[in-house]
Amino acid sequence: MDTSVLEDLGLTSAEIKVYVTLLELGSSTAGPILEKSGIQNSVVHRGINSLIERGLINYILEGKRKVYQATNPENFFSFIEEKKKRFEQLLPELKLKQNSQKKQEAATVYKGVKGIKEVYDYMINQKAKEYLTFGGGPITITVMGGITWWLNMHERRIKNKLPSRQIFDEMVKPKAKDIEKKPLTDVRYLSKDFAQFQETVIVGDNVAINVFTESPYSFLIKDKHVAEGYRKYFEALWKIAKK
Repeated sequence: MDTSVLEDLGLTSAEIKVYVTLLELGSSTAGPILEKSGIQNSVVHRGINSLIERGLINYILEGKRKVYQATNPENFFSFIEEKKKRFEQLLPELKLKQNSQKKQEAATVYKGVKGIKEVYDYMINQKAKEYLTFGGGPITITVMGGITWWLNMHERRIKNKLPSRQIFDEMVKPKAKDIEKKPLTDVRYLSKDFAQFQETVIVGDNVAINVFTESPYSFLIKDKHVAEGYRKYFEALWKIAKK
């Protein structure tokens, strides 16, 4: 089971192991949790106490013993909502600090798969006329962990009512069929010689060049003149690409 999303929510590996162990046990004192999880005694107790504070574990007293139980996994939605509210309270202050800069960076590098995901999230949340992409290949799907993430990303793009035109190489076609079927989506293909290790995304005044090598990274440029240049190149490719 891939529990990495729980790490993204701020849980430590020990907390995740304790929580999942309790889900499997149903309810338990600390002893069976310690035995089944294989974690050190002090780490287990720190994890339990932390999860109680987060509202992800509760307990009852049976005599002098505490019997623990993991809360319903759906409670993570409340946990996420609470983190969102706390961030919303902080956001105005962060924006003030951002706006106090005399000049923002025109280009930023984001490293790793998480960095690339952050860039795509930024792009699909822009208020713009279109979401344009070209390049990429089968390697991009592999690096991002499969087609599911791409489909979910485009679902969020569509929810934002952002139309897209995308150009892939023909080797991507079998994997891209599900994307083609989505509304606000138009896909064309070039020959397999067009396959690349990078995908270029143009949205509004932004250009993202996402590179899917062994050490993936993304280069985000915020410049309307650069975006216009890439948009012209996209249109030239679009004319020769085929359904």
